[in-house]
Amino acid sequence: VQLVESGGGLVQPGGSLRLSCAASGFTFSRYAMSWYRQAPGKERELVAFISSAGGNTNYADSVVGRFTISRDNDKNTVFLQMNRLKPDDTAVYYCHTSRAIYDYWGQGTQVTVSS
Repeated sequence: VQLVESGGGLVQPGGSLRLSCAASGFTFSRYAMSWYRQAPGKERELVAFISSAGGNTNYADSVVGRFTISRDNDKNTVFLQMNRLKPDDTAVYYCHTSRAIYDYWGQGTQVTVSS
């Protein structure tokens, strides 16, 4: 299993970014996917979840109405569209999936929201 995130960067407050996570090594369309984030000195937290077919999504309260998770099962990719970004959104963002008792993580992509 390999998860590779991209799309992070430096953005001003109120701006937007779109993160991508390219998955390989497993049957992507059969598994739910999630985005997590970890800010300095804080625990890793769940940001958004999407079911295997994409019909069900869930979000952390702090990002509802601003972030949208989606997936393209033909391209084995999950996305996180982040709008109206705030300084509190600054963190390393990780792609995640699980199979049985195993958790799989990408290497993370840094998102910094600052003026």
